[in-house]
Amino acid sequence: MRTRTIEIDALRAIADRFDHVLLDQWGTLHEGGTVFPAARDCVAKLKTAGKRVLVLSNSGKRARSNEERLARLGLPPTAYDGILTSGEVTWAGLRQRSRSPFTDLGRSCFLITRGGDHSIVDGLGLSIVTGIEKADFILLAGLDDDVAEPERWRAHFVTAAARRLPMLCANPDLTMFSANGLIPAPGALARFYERVGGVVAFVGKPHAPIFEAALEQLGHPDPKRVLMIGDSLDHDVAGARARGMLTLLLSAGVHRDALAGAPDMPAAIRMLAGSQEMTPNWLMTHLTW
Repeated sequence: MRTRTIEIDALRAIADRFDHVLLDQWGTLHEGGTVFPAARDCVAKLKTAGKRVLVLSNSGKRARSNEERLARLGLPPTAYDGILTSGEVTWAGLRQRSRSPFTDLGRSCFLITRGGDHSIVDGLGLSIVTGIEKADFILLAGLDDDVAEPERWRAHFVTAAARRLPMLCANPDLTMFSANGLIPAPGALARFYERVGGVVAFVGKPHAPIFEAALEQLGHPDPKRVLMIGDSLDHDVAGARARGMLTLLLSAGVHRDALAGAPDMPAAIRMLAGSQEMTPNWLMTHLTW
């Protein structure tokens, strides 16, 4: 059955269609500054309506770090039911090693992270090596701005690919904001590793591990009663639809320039999506109750 994107003005119009909400963070709750007032009010109204709310982020950092950041931006942890980051899912997967892609990675890790943050490997008993030739796998959790250009990594990655070192990417985002505008994010570096012959497993949206972890944290509800709200067709909508969830796209987020001035917004969304697998059930400008 073809998905017909329906434009709505407020989330309460479809509140009877879902029991659980997965909320994207950047572009949905905030854009690096204070949490949008309407979004903060919407989260409160969702809780009052008895909905369970999980914040879902592609951050390669642990959940606690993101929880503290959200609190500083105006959304305390008491306002929602939990936060799940791709970094947290990666850490848990490496601790348990009970499912793909975490099972056969070895114990020596070449870690690429932002700002020297090692929380993603805390307590895991891994040997963090400084030479890629000594590693069993590469863990890409974050990326400092000054080394974000993939070509800087070519020599390291050609060596790693020749050794068939697997890479685990805990943040699939392709771009990130810096003082000088958009620059390559960890996902772009992981794609570069694939281009030089490396094999990469991704953990965040739109890939399965983070959505499986979200359903597990919610108590394994029927995916058809779970609503993913986000601003990215590629990450939020595609990932949730692949797991049978409902989806709502916020048009004022990452796609706002592409959608600006569209006379028929649902038609513009369908054209931008390009396939049923990336077409959202509903469309709204901002997160509003």
